Amino acid sequence: MIAISTLAIGCATTTTTSTEWTDEYSPREGTVASVRQIVHRVEGNPAGGAAAGALVGAILFGGRGPRTLFGAAAGAATGAALSSGSYETRDYQVTVRFDNGARGVFTYRNGSPFAPGDRIALGPDGPRRLVY
Repeated sequence: MIAISTLAIGCATTTTTSTEWTDEYSPREGTVASVRQIVHRVEGNPAGGAAAGALVGAILFGGRGPRTLFGAAAGAATGAALSSGSYETRDYQVTVRFDNGARGVFTYRNGSPFAPGDRIALGPDGPRRLVY
């Protein structure tokens, strides 16, 4: 169990930072004050995966001598391969200043439908751009 926990901890690093405040009783119209991009990045740690894999492999193949060495080597190779690579996603936080001074924040994945200065109306399906 300890070996599996070590393998899970050492294989990847995930960082995400986000803060959101909303007002459910927001007024109906406002102006987009800002758009902020938030990047969520997950990066593998092949060295950590190899070390954890070696530990798990040595335990699973157990014993002494060649079996333990083979298990450690196979586990290290597998752990390094499984924990390599990375990916990222992008969220966009749109901050709106409503006409009565209230503020709202709306989050969108992979792109913002709004730009700073856009006039919006808040409806039952969320914000939409006002066209004059």
